Amino acid sequence: GVCGCCGALRPRYKRLVDNIFPEDPEDGLVKTNMEKLTFYALSAPEKLDRIGAYLSERLIRDVSRHRYGYVCIAMEALDQLLMACHCQSINLFVESFLKMVAKLLESEKPNLQILGTNSFVKFANIEEDTPSYHRSYDFFVSRFSEMCHSSHDDMDIRTKIRMSGIKGLQGVVRKTVNDELQANIWDPQHMDKIVPSLLFNLQHVEETESRSPSPLQATEKEKESPTELAERCLRELLGRAAYGNIKNAIKPVLIHLDNHSLWEPKIFATCCFRIIMYSIQPQHSHLVIQQLLGHLDANSKSAATVRAGIVEVLSEAAVIAASGSVGPTVLEVFNTLLRQLRLSIDYALTGSYDCAAGVSTKIIKEHEERMFQEAVIKTIGSFASTLPTYQQSEVMVFIMNKVPLPSSQQSIEAGKAG
Repeated sequence: GVCGCCGALRPRYKRLVDNIFPEDPEDGLVKTNMEKLTFYALSAPEKLDRIGAYLSERLIRDVSRHRYGYVCIAMEALDQLLMACHCQSINLFVESFLKMVAKLLESEKPNLQILGTNSFVKFANIEEDTPSYHRSYDFFVSRFSEMCHSSHDDMDIRTKIRMSGIKGLQGVVRKTVNDELQANIWDPQHMDKIVPSLLFNLQHVEETESRSPSPLQATEKEKESPTELAERCLRELLGRAAYGNIKNAIKPVLIHLDNHSLWEPKIFATCCFRIIMYSIQPQHSHLVIQQLLGHLDANSKSAATVRAGIVEVLSEAAVIAASGSVGPTVLEVFNTLLRQLRLSIDYALTGSYDCAAGVSTKIIKEHEERMFQEAVIKTIGSFASTLPTYQQSEVMVFIMNKVPLPSSQQSIEAGKAG
């Protein structure tokens, strides 16, 4: 502390900030002095940035000296100032605030990471009166995504860190999604971190716990699990996606399912796309169907079990999309499925994924191809059953035009061959 006349020469805002800290950090924030600081900040908003910078300076010093009691007091003061000061100068104050949150998130101490996340979430729920031009959340997206993948030895701490990471990502989305001046949260560089982090937590618990059939039947403990939180966050994210953003949100899902071989059991893949189809706006359903069709084409030479998984997920998605809009993709759906059916029959007949070469590095399993063909036919039926009668007859004509008609001689020979 500065004593004598020197203390009186310090700027008033510094004295007010110093006075909120008690001699013993266990005593907590000095509430009467905090009220004085808040009143001063409200009556002299131009001083907010200096208050923030000084608080930031103190917090960084206390973190490096491991004085964690004072760190908690500084963050509590920040939260109160943020909540109280909805004025035009808040932008300058927010820069200091984000700098302090970043400092806590960089710490190796789980408690500081959680403290920083909680402050960020409170800030994310504040509606600011003025736009922010130069604010970047890149660090926060990366750090919160990293926290979602925490592998801390202590299971309880690991769960808390992962839940903090999910809450942090939810906060970033809420803060940026409606602000046109922010860096676009829907850009692939952000989606490629956010979506896999949420899926990782959905998938991780999916494998280790049996989930409740519906949120209404879930116990309080399950509601607070990373799985439930990740699902809520994913639903919120997809619900906010506009027409032009759907592709960037769905692509990381497909890549995650590919990378972790999750098409073959197909339970998790189906669960993911059920969440997606029920969360997005109904008029965007056909965009998801289009991406699944494109992914099926891209996996033309993958194992039959993988292709069958994609087709069955497609079938599930189609039934849900029927209530929204499959519209412009109707013929594209049947065209793609028929093309895949024909390819599968060629693979089974030639024993190769490359019909021209007649040589294949993979062994074609005929029973797996037959299973895939049945899945395609079933999906064609599912799609067709969702269409109005006039479209069903059009689709039938379309299919008949695609079916190769053998000559009578070929038919007889085929009959002899069984």
